[in-house]
Amino acid sequence: MATAIQKITLSSARDIPFNKLVLSQSNVRRVKAGVSIEELAESIARRGLIQSLHVRPVLDADGAESGMFEVPAGGRRYRALELLAKQKRLAKTSLVPCVVGDANSDILVDEVSLVENMERAPLHPLDQFRAFQAMRDKGMTEEAIAAAFFVGINVVKQRLRLASVSQTLLEIYADDGMTLEQLMAFTVSSDHARQEQVWEAVKDSWQKEPYQIRRMLTETSVRASDKRAVFIGVEAYEAAGGVVLRDLFQSDDGGWLQDPALLDRLVAEKLKTTADEIASEGWKWVEAALSFPYGHQHGLRELAGVTVDLTEEERATREALRDEYDRLEAEYSEADELPDEIDARLGEIEQALGAFEQRPAIYDPADIAIAGVFVSLDSDGSLSVDRGYVRPEDERPVETKGSDAPDADSDTGQSATPAVQRAVITIGGQPTEPEDDEEDGIKPLPERLVIELTAHRTLALRNAVAEHPDVAMTMLLHKLVSDTFRRTAPAGCLEARVNHIFFSAQSEELKDSTAAREVAERHERWGDHVPADDQALWEWLTQLDDGRRLDLLAHCVSYGVNALFERPNPYGSGVSQHGLDVRLSQADRLARATGLDMVAAGWRPTVGNYLGRVTKPRILEAVREGAGERAAQLIDHLKKGDMAKEAERLLADTGWLPEPLRLVDLDDGQTIEPGTEADTGDDAALPDFLSEDRDDEEADEIEDEDALTIAAE
Repeated sequence: MATAIQKITLSSARDIPFNKLVLSQSNVRRVKAGVSIEELAESIARRGLIQSLHVRPVLDADGAESGMFEVPAGGRRYRALELLAKQKRLAKTSLVPCVVGDANSDILVDEVSLVENMERAPLHPLDQFRAFQAMRDKGMTEEAIAAAFFVGINVVKQRLRLASVSQTLLEIYADDGMTLEQLMAFTVSSDHARQEQVWEAVKDSWQKEPYQIRRMLTETSVRASDKRAVFIGVEAYEAAGGVVLRDLFQSDDGGWLQDPALLDRLVAEKLKTTADEIASEGWKWVEAALSFPYGHQHGLRELAGVTVDLTEEERATREALRDEYDRLEAEYSEADELPDEIDARLGEIEQALGAFEQRPAIYDPADIAIAGVFVSLDSDGSLSVDRGYVRPEDERPVETKGSDAPDADSDTGQSATPAVQRAVITIGGQPTEPEDDEEDGIKPLPERLVIELTAHRTLALRNAVAEHPDVAMTMLLHKLVSDTFRRTAPAGCLEARVNHIFFSAQSEELKDSTAAREVAERHERWGDHVPADDQALWEWLTQLDDGRRLDLLAHCVSYGVNALFERPNPYGSGVSQHGLDVRLSQADRLARATGLDMVAAGWRPTVGNYLGRVTKPRILEAVREGAGERAAQLIDHLKKGDMAKEAERLLADTGWLPEPLRLVDLDDGQTIEPGTEADTGDDAALPDFLSEDRDDEEADEIEDEDALTIAAE
């Protein structure tokens, strides 16, 4: 017969008045640990008694219940209730939830007290982090969470930051796959993908210390102690939309700036502003950079300026500061440590005295007119300005004895004050355009702008060639016949290939242009059908009809179109001047053959792609050509920025194009309409906007830089 399983009986629960409870002498907890009695009392006052007390009836001498109950398990809760009763916040007769054990049980109360403490499983830290996160998500502020759990606000911030780490890494931490210190290190970045990437890189490595994790996560950021950040100020960086990530678990020198590009732009703008202010002093040039290489002043003559004497008032101020400094230093000479306010005051005095010693020098206006200034940043982020350096080419010619000095005043014989000149300002080695450019002459277009404009034209030409298979066939035959009859025959079976020319400089809008979209869509359509296997590709090509074969030929050949302008190099590397002439001449021939019209292709002059990149005379010239003289007169009084915006509006529907995008008849230099039958040879001259003095080259030195770059090897 099977033995019946004996059922257990749980102790009953009762509400017992607090004044009927006494702390058992058998409670095993003797040493304070964890939350204090005071904090536990505040928690009970806020949330109530979350856990019942375990009690046993107290028996009298006859073994009968006396009406009192001892507390062997829950002694800290009892003492917290006792404290609340003493503070008159809890009535002594308040009912306390209790679990009442059997007074005659064979289980000792010592065992009950011990087991109650030993079997308590501590909360995993991750559960606490997530609980804090859940409370904040439900509307509790960080301050409220800190007050509710009697911890500092920084502790709450740390827990919330830990909870914000990638869920993948949190699960690894929960499974004891990483230490808490390693998890803390991952909080210096908010990029979950990067966090996981770094963990994959270090998890099997011997070098996975927290400092290594921090270094890898911040290698693309900029420390707040970097001289660029100090120069700009973290507040200004954040005001411009920059993000600063701080390490809440150790000293981080102010954190890390997450947007280096924004920081560099702000630094360049502030350096430009400073350079403009210095340029207003009349210097011939101002060079500004984060730092200059050692010996950058070599070969330059340094001007000897004159330091301005102090006024009587300034001398009196300096002496008063010195006396105050000496008095404070003597008064606290015996002190082991200076009070904070005294230490701060001594620092202020030292800074003020240093300003008296570092007074700016004054230079002769005639010297300023031929000299320049270096502006850079010191290692501590402060501005460093070195005035008065003359380049050899700017030195005045030596006057021969008896000659008439052109700069001398006929009456006094003194050097006449030179007229105020506009300084040439260079930021990071790149010249900047003055805001108010009032010069009458039309300067050449900036080289980078020409490259970007010809990139637009090249992409449009590729699209046009792909849409005209007959022109593509002519181009290919032209190149192959040239290679066959005008040069040494290439080795191999047939090593003709199309070199896909990429654009080293391009504007942001190029990728969104109509030509770019159509080229990409065409390539995707063909790519869905082209077999990857060589033999399968041959068979697929032989099965195409002539029309589709020509379309595919045009598409492939179009990728080799190169109508880009680049600076000629007479020393052999890159394109020669003659090679550039041929390239641009053939590009015009292609444009005529395909009927390319850059206006129809979608190009319009904007502030970003042209008008904001050229001088004011160039802007006015564009408006005059596109919208008429009257329109140009309406904006000729505006500042450059406003002028460029208005010019964009005036030229929007005029069809005006800058020189690099126009179709030019290279025989007479006149602009012609797309589709004109006029043809030119390969030896035509460059357009005026690019023309400059150059050495003549022989026709047999043609480089492989033609409009269609198909290398015959």
